[in-house]
Amino acid sequence: MRIISGEFRSRRLASPPQNIPTRPITDRVKEAVFNLLRGHFEDEAVVDCFAGAGGIGLEAISRGAAHCLFVEQSRVCAKTLKENIESLGAGDRSEVVIGDALSPALLVRIRRPPHVIFLDPPYAMTDDVGQRGQILEQMARLATHMDPSGFLVLRTAWPLEDTSFVHSRLLGPETHEYNSMAVHLFQPAAAGV
Repeated sequence: MRIISGEFRSRRLASPPQNIPTRPITDRVKEAVFNLLRGHFEDEAVVDCFAGAGGIGLEAISRGAAHCLFVEQSRVCAKTLKENIESLGAGDRSEVVIGDALSPALLVRIRRPPHVIFLDPPYAMTDDVGQRGQILEQMARLATHMDPSGFLVLRTAWPLEDTSFVHSRLLGPETHEYNSMAVHLFQPAAAGV
């Protein structure tokens, strides 16, 4: 896993131990997502939910994000994430929360309206009807706390049995398929786009 572009270009990131199940996003898909959102990171706040080792949030910082709030429930992954932040010298632009990315309590940790929020839950969660509902509710809550012109990005397996990630507080999705995965872009309904 590495940083693709920006300040930390080509820097390698540590991965969690092999016995910890993670799904790092491929460089090709990460590059495509960041190209879709080009110009939306400079001096902005970002949230990286289900952060794992931090590949997405650290890429955003490398490309100019002023701050990233990383949310990761696994203490083992969070330890690797903190090591990656330290190795890049990005501690002054990073905050790590060890906790549930779907908890309403996360909202109190958001100090500045984020412009981009990434959600990369385990695929099993998006396939399960009940957990998919929890993801959608958290997306709607997050939308009320973000910059109205910002983007919420959700990564899922593809194809999805049910693509109804729809809520009155969200506009979208605009879906981009990449072989066995998809990236869905949403905006807060207040954006009016």
